[in-house]
Amino acid sequence: MGSSVRVKEAVVVTPSEPTPNCVLSLSALDSQLFLRFTVEYLLVYRPGPGLDKVATTSRLKAALARALVPYYPLAGRVRPSSDNLGLEVVCKAQGAVFIEAVSDRYTVNDFEKAPKTVAQWRRLLSFSVPDVLNGSPPLILQLTWLSDGGAALGVGISHCLTDGIGGSEFLNYVAEMASGKHSGPKPKLVWDRHVFNVKPMTRDDYLNQSHPEFNRVPDLSGGFMNRVTNHLRPTCIVFDKRKLTYLKTMAYRTCQISDSSSFTSFEVLAAHVWRSWARAIGFPPNQTLKLLLSVNIRNRVKPGLPDGYYGNAFVLACAQTSAKELTEKGIGYGSGLVKKAKERVDSEYVRKVTEIVSESRACPDSVGVLILTQWSRMGLERVEFGMENPVFMGPICSDRYCVFLPVKGERESVKVMVAVPAAAFDNYHRFLRE
Repeated sequence: MGSSVRVKEAVVVTPSEPTPNCVLSLSALDSQLFLRFTVEYLLVYRPGPGLDKVATTSRLKAALARALVPYYPLAGRVRPSSDNLGLEVVCKAQGAVFIEAVSDRYTVNDFEKAPKTVAQWRRLLSFSVPDVLNGSPPLILQLTWLSDGGAALGVGISHCLTDGIGGSEFLNYVAEMASGKHSGPKPKLVWDRHVFNVKPMTRDDYLNQSHPEFNRVPDLSGGFMNRVTNHLRPTCIVFDKRKLTYLKTMAYRTCQISDSSSFTSFEVLAAHVWRSWARAIGFPPNQTLKLLLSVNIRNRVKPGLPDGYYGNAFVLACAQTSAKELTEKGIGYGSGLVKKAKERVDSEYVRKVTEIVSESRACPDSVGVLILTQWSRMGLERVEFGMENPVFMGPICSDRYCVFLPVKGERESVKVMVAVPAAAFDNYHRFLRE
């Protein structure tokens, strides 16, 4: 199926009211090297009776302009700070990009299954930002009208400015105004990126840091990155409550005695996906493998972050083991590793991560790594701008990064999307369904 997406209009939308003219510093977590990209969401909506496309587009564009008043940094431009260590955002109401497009082939039903290629849905966010520091807008919205009357909303937000939770809160605010559901005061947002400022480390401090997510491991796979990125094919599988309960039962049967306390659905599913991915690709037994998990730290640091904080407030937890142990010891072993990795994330853990990324500009290595992020609890499923809640929520482009997604109308279900090498595609599906 060809893309057949035609752009009707592309405009710069500026805040609807005057906003501060200033330069704001971004935090050490915001400025991390591996976050200098645009995170891209795709939300798909069924057609509504009597929908006025012209009026809906106009309302969404006006709502974006109004939302950029309290969220004015999203209308700015990100650049390196003068010391070239961190980043800052220049706020001069430069604006965000709004695109309206139409497709004569895509229908809502086309999004019920995984895309056939990793970039099949690329044109649903036509404006791609390869470098977030070269003056490009940090926010892009594209509303594409589908051939059956439905709509696809593509969103690109610079990860330097906000994380998934903050970005979802912004999108919900835009949607509430577009649908007429928000009539109260503007949200009380907090910048306060200085909360993650740290004192400079001494050399001894740095040598004493132990964070496996930043440590390099030997590549025993004869080219790990080539193996895990060669001819990727997207996958998409839903785990409902019954399947998750079964995974928990299997985890209890195969876990270590010290890990026998209750596992969450996230822990067992993360372990199952990680193990299935490793089994399907077939790594050497002694290859060190890591599962990197994004962990929300809003309520894990002391004191907690202030209400209205929408900067990056997550760190990566790391579960690590050998390919042999992960694949042979069962889902309970992997679930225990995931559980312990999450439990290690506290105020001291966050402080050390902030010090490391501030001083050494450390970045997670790719060898042995599967990255997993959870979008199923961010609130994307509530972004409704006059067409009811979205029936699909996910990434614009499927990638080797694994994403847990919400399922419309099934709060306890999780949709797992990840692209795997074509040679491992069938085995990955088979192992995941065991």
